[in-house]
Amino acid sequence: MARTEFYDDPDAPQPNSLVVAASAVVADEDGRILLQRRTDNGLWALPGGGMEMADSLPGTAVREVKEETGLDVEITGLVGTYTDPRHVIAYSDGEVRRQFNVCFTARVVGGQLAISDESTELRFVAPEDVPTLPMHHTQRLRLDHFLDHRTTPYLG
Repeated sequence: MARTEFYDDPDAPQPNSLVVAASAVVADEDGRILLQRRTDNGLWALPGGGMEMADSLPGTAVREVKEETGLDVEITGLVGTYTDPRHVIAYSDGEVRRQFNVCFTARVVGGQLAISDESTELRFVAPEDVPTLPMHHTQRLRLDHFLDHRTTPYLG
C-alpha cells in the first residue's frame, strides 16, 4: 500500500481517520539511531505504528519496534507528543489520517535485527549522518528533539 505524506498543503486530502500511534528512538551504545527505510514511501523513519485496543502507548512502541526490526526494546524515556493537524497521511486504500504520535526513547534488550515487510533496509545511523537521509520533516523533528537532549518532552 502506497503512502503519501502532506504537510501544510492546501491541496492535501481531508482526513477521514485519527490514529493514535507510537514511535521509538532506539540508540545503541555508540549513540547511533535505528532507522528503517519504509517500503510504502521509500523514506527513512523511526520504527512505529498504530496503537491496538489491547496496547498501552509504551507497549505500542515496544510491539512496533519488534514487528518492524526484530529487536526487543524497553522504553527509557519520552521524546515528545506530535499532534500537528497540518500533517496528513494518505494511503492508496483511501484512508487519509491525522496521526497522534507519542515518541519514546528505548534501548535494545534482545532480539535479532531483521527486515519486515514494512521496510527495505534497517540501519543504525550516526547522528551526524541523519541529515543526509531522505526523510519526512515530521520524522526529522522527532530526531532533532532527541538529539537536542531536551530536559522536557516536546509537546506539540
